[in-house]
Amino acid sequence: MYLFIVFSPLLSTIITGLTSHWIGKLGAKIISPRGIFFSLILSIYAFYDIVLSHSPVLIRISPWITTELSIIYWGFLFDTLTCVRLIVVTSISFCVHVYSTIYIEEDPHLPRFRSYLSFFTFFRLRLVTAENFVQIFVGWEGVGLCSYLLINFWFTRLQANKSAVKARVINRIGDFGLSIAIFTIYSVFGSVDYSTVFSRAPVIANLTVPFFSFTRNLLDFICFFIFVGAVGKSAQVGLHTWLPDAIEGPTPVSALIHAATRVTAGVFLICRCSSLFEYAPNVSFIVTILGGRTAFLAATTGLVQNDLKRVIAYSTCSQLGYIVFAAGLSGYTVSIFHLSNHAFFKALLFLGAGSVIHAMADEQDMRKIGGLINLLPLTYITTRVGSLALRGFPFLTGFYSKDVILELAYGSFTIEGRFVHTLGSLVAFFTAYYSIRLVALVFRRPVNGLRSNYEQAHESPIPIKFPLIVLSFASLFVGYTSRDIRIGLGTDFWGNSLFIYPSKLYRIEIEWLSTFIKIIPLIFSFSGIAFAFFNYSNQGFKNNFYFLYFKQTKFRRLLHRFLNRKWFFDKIYNECVAAPILYIGYHHTYQNIDRGLIELFGPHGFVTLFYTSSSQINSIHLSYVHRRVFIFLRALRFLFISLHYWFIFISIEIVICIFIVFLFIFFLIFFLKRWLSGLKC
Repeated sequence: MYLFIVFSPLLSTIITGLTSHWIGKLGAKIISPRGIFFSLILSIYAFYDIVLSHSPVLIRISPWITTELSIIYWGFLFDTLTCVRLIVVTSISFCVHVYSTIYIEEDPHLPRFRSYLSFFTFFRLRLVTAENFVQIFVGWEGVGLCSYLLINFWFTRLQANKSAVKARVINRIGDFGLSIAIFTIYSVFGSVDYSTVFSRAPVIANLTVPFFSFTRNLLDFICFFIFVGAVGKSAQVGLHTWLPDAIEGPTPVSALIHAATRVTAGVFLICRCSSLFEYAPNVSFIVTILGGRTAFLAATTGLVQNDLKRVIAYSTCSQLGYIVFAAGLSGYTVSIFHLSNHAFFKALLFLGAGSVIHAMADEQDMRKIGGLINLLPLTYITTRVGSLALRGFPFLTGFYSKDVILELAYGSFTIEGRFVHTLGSLVAFFTAYYSIRLVALVFRRPVNGLRSNYEQAHESPIPIKFPLIVLSFASLFVGYTSRDIRIGLGTDFWGNSLFIYPSKLYRIEIEWLSTFIKIIPLIFSFSGIAFAFFNYSNQGFKNNFYFLYFKQTKFRRLLHRFLNRKWFFDKIYNECVAAPILYIGYHHTYQNIDRGLIELFGPHGFVTLFYTSSSQINSIHLSYVHRRVFIFLRALRFLFISLHYWFIFISIEIVICIFIVFLFIFFLIFFLKRWLSGLKC
């Protein structure tokens, strides 16, 4: 039964993709959501049977890779961490499948799109249920492949091509790091199974290896490259530039990528390898610092973006920073809790944005929208719910996980903890500001778009309303209903799926923090809300002279340019990395190696050599007698020298046979040449 959770999306992919000529659009609409819904029902049953009954399941189908040293099985692991992610992935994927039946209904390639979506879900489920590192790498690469296909679904658009290639190339860096980690794990542990690797981690915790004239802890080395893979997939600072550009695909794709599939894979890998990271404190420090910087960078960049989907994309990057630095502080339970909560309200925001774009004739610039509160009331309510959950408004889903992460950062009483607590509190202010800005510019500000767009604007049909309503209820109540069982003090919900070293159980300390420390995120959040209302209320749009004066200052222009150009990461990569590589690739690699060395020793070089040699032999044949005698003597000398060495290493019988063969070939060529000369005459 458990295997159908994974293979049901694969079956719908095969049917929808290979039989699209027979089933058509209607068949694709019927089959694809039903396959995901079947996985959702089975995931709920698996949650009851495995998590609530505390009975993990390991299924090994057959050996996959067999060597003399080890055997890698094709297996499936169902524990608490797996089942929690199964419900999140299948539920959001089902909502996206239902949503997309109407959103791109007129697209002639709808069956291909539905097939890609189901394939995407299959690889994410394969990654979640992996039993060893090789299988998780299969799901890892499959998720990247499907992301490329879905971002580039409208392949006639140049920007979609560029975004898909950018996402694929940047993720190659992270994939390379993860592959190094897997090779190292196999060479050290002699196995890639989770059970073997995690159980032996304490034994090798103190082993060191030489690395660039330094001595490094072996687990630090492994965990660092695992984190490199997570940086690429979960869009942490440095390799984050692909995530905002991934919005070039259809909006349902953006919801699936940002909420439940690709960007969550890196965080899932870190939490799955908690038994390794707990013995690598140096890498955990790097994880914490980089996660805090990612949250701050993405939040400040989202303040000045004007594309509706791009603002939500940067909020995803910012929330991933929260989740990653929580994992770096050994708060794996809180990290997964916020990851699940974030999936619901982030999918809600993207699907709400898609409803706006669908109603406004594909207009995404918030400066050209406005006044939609009366035209799209349901979309406004659901987007407002998602926005409140995003900023951590009290008693909504985001509040119960986001504030706990900041309390965990302060309660760790470490330098990195205080650092990310400060950044996280500032990020709470920025998040509240740009979420209010988004709602105000799209729904509450005066009308600022084309009249033709507003004349045809209307509320979306039921297949779009249904996912919005479902995700709204999840954004309202999931955090409240599951907080105690998942991150409550003393809960045994996670069992052995997550490991936290006893000295890093900061969850106990945060219960006795002062009330002022606990309400700091709320203070910053409400300050951001108040500042945004001051700037973007109806009265602020008309009479806010202070804000207009601030916009005209030189400092504000420079700051706006810096943030609007995304901290110049793209400029640095294009001018300092991509351009020199392309220059070297053309002027040195291509001209000197491809066109030079490879062609010299390749087929072109051999053809030129034979042509030149034959021309020289032909000129010798037509030359004078003394040249022929000279060539004959040189050949005779070479023959005697060769025979001398052949007598040493080869028996006399073989030498005689070779000599006879050469004589036969010589006379054969001689008579053929005379015969051909006679034919010409």
